[in-house]
Amino acid sequence: MKIGVFDSGYGGLTILEAIRKRLPEYDYLYLGDNARAPYGTRSFEVIYEYTLEAVRYLQSQGCRLIILACNTASAKALRTIQQHDINPDTVRVLGVIRPTVEAVPQITKNGHIGILATPGTVSSESYVIELEHLAQSIHAPLSITQHACPMWVPLIESGEHLSDGADFFVKEDIETLLNKDPQIDTLILGCTHYPLLLPKIEAEINKHQSSITIVAQGSLVADSLADYLRRHTEIEQDLSRGGSCSYLTTEAAERFADNASMFLAAPDLSATTITL
Repeated sequence: MKIGVFDSGYGGLTILEAIRKRLPEYDYLYLGDNARAPYGTRSFEVIYEYTLEAVRYLQSQGCRLIILACNTASAKALRTIQQHDINPDTVRVLGVIRPTVEAVPQITKNGHIGILATPGTVSSESYVIELEHLAQSIHAPLSITQHACPMWVPLIESGEHLSDGADFFVKEDIETLLNKDPQIDTLILGCTHYPLLLPKIEAEINKHQSSITIVAQGSLVADSLADYLRRHTEIEQDLSRGGSCSYLTTEAAERFADNASMFLAAPDLSATTITL
């Protein structure tokens, strides 16, 4: 049985890379629904339908555990799929939002949290809900401020994230967020694409205040998965250990391989095109 990793586009490859670095012994199957990306501006119903199709496909390919390495899918589809569409005795589906949120108490010093994410993730308020639940459990107040960045994913997937044009959008969005709450000391990058903009984000943040800690998700999700497998030995024992990784995409395989090189240091990557 393999670990499946799903994303609407390419950003989930940053999660896959961190997971494989942390847990290299297992077999992985990555699926990118690149032909229908981005998900961030789509409706709840469409995101749920697309995500469920991907989950069912990965399950049919022998995945016992599936990671939704997409914040939008985690925000808008995960809970419904967990509650209504899968049998947890045969497959488990996990997301990326909760592992990110659970790391916040160890990071923030003043409780002021900023979130940069896609419009779909922001509108779902999944981060706000999870952080508010966390605040109640740790009996500590949190001030949460969100901002949607609709241009960031298109810039990255078009290969323009290193251009001067990207500087404009990063500057504009970060200024907007910090104008809403100048006291933010912890900034969550609530999209798996955003680490590719990290140098520009850090440079812009440092113009305002260098004390902000930027939270990217890869290592947090990887550590959370390792802990999950320690606690669920019945699942861990079912996973195959060949150290392999295969790639599926809903777009042209050659295009996927070319674009994936922005996210992975895997020059010989090959993919298979599928239809969901």
